[in-house]
Amino acid sequence: MIKSEKKRIGILGGSFDPPHHGHLEISKLAIKKLLLDKVYWCITKKNPLKNKAFFSLQKRIKKSKAITSKIKKIEIKFFENKIKSINTIDLIRYLKKKNKTNIFFLIIGSDNLIKFHKWKNWKILPNLTEIVVFSRKDYDMKAKKSVMMKQVKKITFIKHKPINISSTQIREAYLKA
Repeated sequence: MIKSEKKRIGILGGSFDPPHHGHLEISKLAIKKLLLDKVYWCITKKNPLKNKAFFSLQKRIKKSKAITSKIKKIEIKFFENKIKSINTIDLIRYLKKKNKTNIFFLIIGSDNLIKFHKWKNWKILPNLTEIVVFSRKDYDMKAKKSVMMKQVKKITFIKHKPINISSTQIREAYLKA
């Protein structure tokens, strides 16, 4: 029996509605600072905490592949049909079951840390994966006072230059055009 090699995999999940250079920069920083072998952009049909997606799933996957085409360590993934769930806990469990030797890093923005306690089985996630938080403009102070921060001590914050772009801004500009 051949023993599989332990890999360090970053998980950047979300609707990517639309994907943008902020997602790309965070991924590149995570690869560098966490010494990741890969970053999976796990695109979801719909974020459970948000309304309907603006762009179709197919368009978001296509745009994600285009924006990451030059970075071999980033892979675009869609797991929902396989795992029959939109929840991060189910995704992490699926990935860990598929390859028990890999080390997974859940990459989120500080805006998501504020709402993390609303995620399904949120208290279990830090036991299954390393939680890595990237700064988002105007969210860091609230994030550091969040329910998650009071409950979980094993959270890594990545310092970086501010990336002032969001999918919301892009959608709003798209609607005004």
